[in-house]
Amino acid sequence: MDGTVQCGLCPKACIIEAGQSGACRIRVNIDGKLTAVTYGFPCSAHLDPVEKKPLFHFLPGTSILSLATVGCTLHCKNCQNWEISQRNPEESTAMKLPPKAVPQLAKAHGCQSVAYTYTDPAAYYEYALDSSIKVREAGLKNVLVTAAYINKAPWRELCRHTDAANIDLKSMSDTFYRDICEGTLQPVLNALVLALECGVLVEVTNLLIPTLNDSDGELLKLARWVKQNMGAETPLHFSRFFPHYRMRNLPPTPPETLDRAKQIAESEGLKHVYIGNILSKRGENTYCPGCGKLLIERNRYTILKNELKNGKCGSCGTEIKGVWQ
Repeated sequence: MDGTVQCGLCPKACIIEAGQSGACRIRVNIDGKLTAVTYGFPCSAHLDPVEKKPLFHFLPGTSILSLATVGCTLHCKNCQNWEISQRNPEESTAMKLPPKAVPQLAKAHGCQSVAYTYTDPAAYYEYALDSSIKVREAGLKNVLVTAAYINKAPWRELCRHTDAANIDLKSMSDTFYRDICEGTLQPVLNALVLALECGVLVEVTNLLIPTLNDSDGELLKLARWVKQNMGAETPLHFSRFFPHYRMRNLPPTPPETLDRAKQIAESEGLKHVYIGNILSKRGENTYCPGCGKLLIERNRYTILKNELKNGKCGSCGTEIKGVWQ
């Protein structure tokens, strides 16, 4: 025996020598045992509006406790949280917060739910899973904000304890995933479908990066895939790119590109298409797909109006997909 171990968490299947970590930086071979060294030690714990995740069809107007440890299963060149997602555990400060204390902290701040976010819960899997179990036992809800680069078996188990997820579908191009993210596309598509099958409320985010994934053909392909595989009422968020990390050579996404993406997705029959990371008069609002009535009016993370009645349009009675108060 040479003391190496193989990780089965994500598709990278890292073979890890003694004393070394996998690609995520936080799963370490300690004496022949794979150990998640950030377990119980988040580097970030904040209160956020749930709209910041972004989740627009999940308990709108509520606060959510947001947790993260360092580490990520992907290494995106454009990562906006690279200071923690691409950092080694020993390079970051952290607080002690074991899973049993997570729901206590959430309740102390009046939160109905907890989000595993900022970096990726696929990397700090055991902590996210055990915390999710404790949160559910306390009568609260769980949210994943994730790129979903994870194998099917661990993903299915995590989804069993998850109420909602915003999943980042970065591109419909495997080449994009390999070149920009050091990953592959198909596991993410598999994870999206599996989350839906597990009963998770799924919202999808696509960050539009100029010249890389913003062509009409790419947007059309993405919209059609979401409709065919996730359903026409799946909320889809097109998000504005800003130069970050190792991708500072490209400009921010032009507003007209976001508007075009929204138009393409809606023309393909998607009912709830949003644009984010930019002020928009209509792009953040929820409208009834039946009669067109304005149901939820938003200004960034603030709810200005909510006309939903028991999850339905107050005018025509159309049921709106979501988890509502």
